[in-house]
Amino acid sequence: MFPPELHPRTYHPYMSISTSAPSLSTGYGPERNPNAVNGSRSLRSSRFSSTPFIHNARIAAVLVPVAGFLIDLGGTPVVVTLTLGLMIAYILDSLSLKTGSFFAVWFSLIVSQFAFFFSSSLISSFNSVALGLLALSVCCLANFLIGVWVSLQFKWIQIEYPTIVLALERLLFACCPIIGSTIFTWAVVSAVGMVNAAYYLMVFNCIFYWLFSIPRLSSFKMKQDASYHGGNIPDDNLILGQLESCVHTLNLLFFPLLFHIGSHYSVMFVSGAAICDLFLLFFVPFLFQLYASTRGGLWWVTKHENQLQSIRVVNGAIALVVVVICLEVRVVFHSFGRYIQVPPPLNYLLVTITMLGGSAAAGAYALGMVSDAVSSIGFTASAVVVSAAGAIVVGFPVLYVPFPSVAGFYLARFFTKKSVSSYFTFVVLGSLMVIWFVMHNYWDLNIWMAGMPLKSFCKLIVGSVILAMAVPGLAILPAQFRFLTEIGLIGHALLLCHIENRFFTYSSVYYYGLEDDVMYPSYMVVITTFVGLAVVRRLSVDNRLGSKAVWVLTCLYSSKLAVLFVTSKGVLWVSAVLLLAISPPLLLYRDKSRTVSKMKPWQGYAHAAVVALSVWFCRETVFEALQWWHGRPPSDGLLLGSCFLLTGLACIPIVALHFSHVMSAKRALVLVVATGLLFILMQPPIPLSWTYHSDVIKAARQSADDISIYGFFASKPTWPSWLLIVAILLTLASVTSTIPIKYVVELRIFYAIAIGISLGIYISAEYFLQAAILHALIIVTMVCTSVFVVFTHFPSASSTKLLPWVFALLVALFPVTYLLEGQVRINKSILGDNSLQDMAEEDSKLATLLAVEGARTSLLGLYAAIFMLIALEVKFELASLMREKVADRGAVRHSHSGQSSSTILPPRLRFMQQRKASAVPSFTIKRMAAEGAWMPAVGNVATILCFAICLLLNANLTGGSNRAIFFLAPILLLLNQDSDFVAGFGDKQRYFPVVVVISAYLVLTTLLGIWENIWHGNTGWGLDVGGPDWFFAVKNLALLILTFPSHILFNRFVWSYTKQADSMPLLTIPLNLPSVLMTDIIKVKILGLLGVIYSLAQYLISRQQYISGMKYI
Repeated sequence: MFPPELHPRTYHPYMSISTSAPSLSTGYGPERNPNAVNGSRSLRSSRFSSTPFIHNARIAAVLVPVAGFLIDLGGTPVVVTLTLGLMIAYILDSLSLKTGSFFAVWFSLIVSQFAFFFSSSLISSFNSVALGLLALSVCCLANFLIGVWVSLQFKWIQIEYPTIVLALERLLFACCPIIGSTIFTWAVVSAVGMVNAAYYLMVFNCIFYWLFSIPRLSSFKMKQDASYHGGNIPDDNLILGQLESCVHTLNLLFFPLLFHIGSHYSVMFVSGAAICDLFLLFFVPFLFQLYASTRGGLWWVTKHENQLQSIRVVNGAIALVVVVICLEVRVVFHSFGRYIQVPPPLNYLLVTITMLGGSAAAGAYALGMVSDAVSSIGFTASAVVVSAAGAIVVGFPVLYVPFPSVAGFYLARFFTKKSVSSYFTFVVLGSLMVIWFVMHNYWDLNIWMAGMPLKSFCKLIVGSVILAMAVPGLAILPAQFRFLTEIGLIGHALLLCHIENRFFTYSSVYYYGLEDDVMYPSYMVVITTFVGLAVVRRLSVDNRLGSKAVWVLTCLYSSKLAVLFVTSKGVLWVSAVLLLAISPPLLLYRDKSRTVSKMKPWQGYAHAAVVALSVWFCRETVFEALQWWHGRPPSDGLLLGSCFLLTGLACIPIVALHFSHVMSAKRALVLVVATGLLFILMQPPIPLSWTYHSDVIKAARQSADDISIYGFFASKPTWPSWLLIVAILLTLASVTSTIPIKYVVELRIFYAIAIGISLGIYISAEYFLQAAILHALIIVTMVCTSVFVVFTHFPSASSTKLLPWVFALLVALFPVTYLLEGQVRINKSILGDNSLQDMAEEDSKLATLLAVEGARTSLLGLYAAIFMLIALEVKFELASLMREKVADRGAVRHSHSGQSSSTILPPRLRFMQQRKASAVPSFTIKRMAAEGAWMPAVGNVATILCFAICLLLNANLTGGSNRAIFFLAPILLLLNQDSDFVAGFGDKQRYFPVVVVISAYLVLTTLLGIWENIWHGNTGWGLDVGGPDWFFAVKNLALLILTFPSHILFNRFVWSYTKQADSMPLLTIPLNLPSVLMTDIIKVKILGLLGVIYSLAQYLISRQQYISGMKYI
């Protein structure tokens, strides 16, 4: 009565619990697990095992779509809430704060549920308060189940609360079938309507009943406790108890019927078909329940197999009669009455014999009742009678009725005797009957369907049916004939793809001069796809298909789903080609028994080339997809970049699974993906010959409607984007060591100059197009920057002597370029005034001044970025030198162990290490002291220049924003310890410049603001504060002075970190309160708030230092 995985095995005393039902039967005997006996004795006292939750796949099949549906209902607020909450949970988990991560997940779910309440409009959608509240309750319970599922993934909960974990597992299995079927039905009804909602609910109930209500062993029961004696499984080893199983059965049998009655109560008895709906909604789940009892579905009723068999036979016979009669009324005579060629009442008799006899025979065989000679004779006789009756019903000539009878006889003989020849005899005779039926009913109709005559379409259907009938017989042939099964399945898949592709491409029927739209239902594509994939998987598990056939069939069936998203005629075949090119690393080279890759280097190159050719072959589909996404034809750069990006992404499985140890493969992949992204972002101009080898693309480019629809576009030179792409790709190539600039000095020189020239020309052409004389200066500036950065990172023998002069030249070019730019513009304007008589003089001067101001602002931004880059590079190199110094000290301490380990290395390896060490440029501490003492000074000059330029930009762009100093001051963290300019400055004082600059900036700008208000005679302030000029100045200056003690104390503390009296910072806090409450200037308020913050921070840091010191003592 239980499923096979729970059947007792006398020769396997220990049972293994797996993730899927068919594999649960795997056991471990003493010969395979020698520690099993000892383990069972030592762990017999514990009934709980902390193991990963093995039923995640079943739960995910329900809760993941449910979560997607709820997120879609909730909208953006739910998405934002969940995203922030889960990010916090991930951060806490990465910090090993497991409890905090657990509560963060639950908190995010609770907050998202509140967001769902306010963002969704369920009550108004249902037009009923009761239904709206019921829907909200279902959504809350689904959200709760998601939280329970997530909770089971935390290991610490399993260890600390084993009883709660078992209860949560039972809760999931008890509630998921009911909640899942409800929300799934809700989603389907929202998409297709309410007419057949009860049948959708019935289908989902059956699916989820099979997934959850069939007896399953708990994921957290130990293997030793899962064993049993005498063939009886203890009830507490199962996830669900008798109560939950009973509730699931009642839900399966009555919920669809009650739902139908509640939604169609006004039309329940208007016709015979409506009454049949009531019977079908009860008896079809009842038949399913009886079949599920063969896998233990009714274990809670009785455990005696004889009683269960009698229940199945008696109740199944009654239910089968009712279902057959209802299907005759509801389906056969209602939808297929025109194909019944027998007059009444004989037609009712023959249809009943056919359906009831066939169903009874199939049910008896499924229940294992065809086991002896008498039952085999009855089964064969039933098949013969059913075949003959069915042939007569569809109008088969009486003279040829023996042919279907013989076909039924051989089919029954195949099932009873397992005779392959009998099955192929049935296939031949059945094919003849299918051909006769098609020719008799459709051959003479003058109809065009799916873009072809009906005769051609009938040929495809007949061929597909014959292959489908032949494949089961081919699958049971010996292993040497396995290729026939593969050929049959691939041929059937190709025919099915061709038929469905024609249906979606030509969705109309033409008959007798009339044309009508016929839409091939999308769910048929989904059903045929997943059925095909299930058949392929089953045959592959049974070793009836080879890996190459599985690969081809998986790609063909999966490519059919593309027609649901892209409306291109050839998208199915294009998708098939792409999948065939991409999937070999995933499907053809899988071998779990080997740790190394089976793919050879030449195979990797071949697969990468095939992927590239396939993507180029499918460029028309990529073009159409981009056109659909953007609403207009994509540019050439976007198309080529998408092809590069698709090629790189398609090659990821090759590199990740088979060549993860090959650095050159990873570098090439990074460069290809980066090239695609750069082409997509920059969209450089591309010659026509690169992309126009396609009539589809040519037609889209040369459309006469483009201008009328999109209008005219101003042309802008896009060729400089090529230079930026080249510079970025060269940088990536050097970072990934594709270009060995690290080892070859000459190559390093050419690389630095090429990067500088490319960036210089790009910046000049993109932002300074009208100032041609500045192009040379900008190019020289960028070349100097590139040379300095490259040779600072990879120094050569003479670079340490030349780089200070390069930096000096760079600093000298800054004022020259800045002043020259404005002078050139102004001179051009003055010289051109005589020739431009029609332009007013004031307008000309104003335009010139604005152009000069914009260009100079751009130059300031460029030089600020340059000096920032230099400061960062110098800081990075000095930090690396400090780490090298620490490493050298450690090496001296462990010199003896290092010498002993070096002697173990073979001579060839030692030689390679010495050669590599000599080839790599090094900049040691001693060399730094001798030749590179300029580096800290250069870094400090670059940092100060960058900070000063940023202050100028802040004054020009924002008018001197108060908030900007808090973002600009951290630039001073790049200052270095320098004996020439900043004596005594070290790593301990690195925060002092930031703090002192913020305080000094706010104080100086406050004094400047007070002076401007008094000097310019601003008469408005007097009315605001109720006093003359001197009163305003004295009051705000006094309030400003009151903030000085806190700032002075904190700046001294940040410089020295010497502990002072705890009362000093606290006493200065009240001095800042008048500045916050009484001042008229916002900057004084900011200084007062900073003073309070500084005092509190100083007190807390000093207190923490004191506590740490006491702990150390």
